[in-house]
Amino acid sequence: MYVDGKLRALPAGIGIPGSQPQNSPQGPVAAGGQCIYWLHTHTSDGIVHVESPTDRLYTLGNFFDEWHQPLSPGQVAGVHGKVSAIVDGKPWRRNPRDIPLAPHAVIQLDVGAPAVPFQPISWTGLDL
Repeated sequence: MYVDGKLRALPAGIGIPGSQPQNSPQGPVAAGGQCIYWLHTHTSDGIVHVESPTDRLYTLGNFFDEWHQPLSPGQVAGVHGKVSAIVDGKPWRRNPRDIPLAPHAVIQLDVGAPAVPFQPISWTGLDL
């Protein structure tokens, strides 16, 4: 997520209530907690983990609901402004809440201006 052109990371531990950041060789990671919800983050690297026992397509809106943060065409996590979304390098023209959380999808949200050119991610070498 970018706000007025500046990167803003997702927090570690979304969907892992009661977790605390713990240092690891890769950086801080959410540790402990009472449970892990099907949509969650372990670190602040921006990767949303979908670990569901049912085969269903979740959306970015479902994730933001789990996080208890707003997501709309005019607001992302309490930051107000025009929201532009890019999914796998292509502009998303509908409500960002409807973006599917497909495996290895790269979702970029820009709030305000300037919009940042799409920042691809290489999944090569990541243990996911």
